[in-house]
Amino acid sequence: MNQRMLDAVNKQIQAEFQSAYIYLAMSARFEEMKMSGAANWMRIQWQEETAHAIKLFDHVIRRGKTPKLFTLPEPNVSFDTALDAFEQVLEHERHVTKLIHDLYGVAVEEKDYAMQTLLHWYIDEQVEEEENAEGIIDSLRLAGSAGQGLFMVDRELGQRAPGPTEE
Repeated sequence: MNQRMLDAVNKQIQAEFQSAYIYLAMSARFEEMKMSGAANWMRIQWQEETAHAIKLFDHVIRRGKTPKLFTLPEPNVSFDTALDAFEQVLEHERHVTKLIHDLYGVAVEEKDYAMQTLLHWYIDEQVEEEENAEGIIDSLRLAGSAGQGLFMVDRELGQRAPGPTEE
């Protein structure tokens, strides 16, 4: 792994940890709103994003390099409705998708085939992340902003369980 590739991966590690930080802050906001199901969904998303960062971190180490960790800025989380929050999630995931695609471009330019192979998993994961956010947005639009519909969506979000560890 050359220096350009290492620098790009280190930035992606930071982006993945930043995503985790954003989702943890969103979880706290949902707790404040008394939406424990959505808070649960965000907390599990925090765990997933942390695992994504560690997967890259470990890859760098396996390649004989040392990952560099950067300071994380305070997450800017502000929303008043679940719909607004999940629209922000979708926008954020689209941003992360672009970052992964850009990183893949560097791997292609640098002929880093091991990184390209690893990034195929991230590309597939981002399709799933965007699809999940879009599905929740659809459910929230159908449910409305208050009442039984919102209660049922929040309850469904609370059913999300942590997935298997990603290796």
